[in-house]
Amino acid sequence: MSVDPMAYETQFFGFTPQTCMLRVYIAFQDYLFEMMQVVEGVMLKKLDGIPDCKISPSQIRKCTEKFLLFMKEHFDKLFAKMEEVLLQLVLNIPKNVLLPEDRVQEEYPYSKEEFQALQDELQQLQQQCRAEAAAEQALRAELEEQKAVKAELEKILQCFDGLENICREHGAGNFKESFALLTQSSKKLQDVLKDVEEKSRKMKQHDQLM
Repeated sequence: MSVDPMAYETQFFGFTPQTCMLRVYIAFQDYLFEMMQVVEGVMLKKLDGIPDCKISPSQIRKCTEKFLLFMKEHFDKLFAKMEEVLLQLVLNIPKNVLLPEDRVQEEYPYSKEEFQALQDELQQLQQQCRAEAAAEQALRAELEEQKAVKAELEKILQCFDGLENICREHGAGNFKESFALLTQSSKKLQDVLKDVEEKSRKMKQHDQLM
């Protein structure tokens, strides 16, 4: 079998020429074996009809195997010549023939350096696309978070509106002013609480010393 990869022929045919020849060889070989089995069967039937025949079936099998080996050796020699002819004249694309899908390379030829530059540029573009996709995903996550915060703020505003309405209903005046007074009162209470806690701590220290 030929060791030439014949890559261009494989591109055109869709299979390697060597694979094609191997299948043809196996098909011919299988047909040869089947033919010899048929011949052996016919010979055995003929011998059964001959009285006092001294030829045994085992002798017929040995003769068949020898003849098969002889045929196979000659077949291999003939097939080698046939393979050479088919690979050169039938399954071979001449060097001056260009496949239609490769004509663009003839119109726009590129050197190895230019091709490598295009590969590098393509890789950079792919990295940029991945970075932009990641940034877009992060922006979407941030947008979802802002929507959630906005929803919570709207709930708080609704709560404040409800409190302001309650204050108006009970004559408490402006809710903002009431809320400011409430904040100041709360701060004063906190200061008083701190003062009480400080005095309590000092009294405990005094009792311990006594």
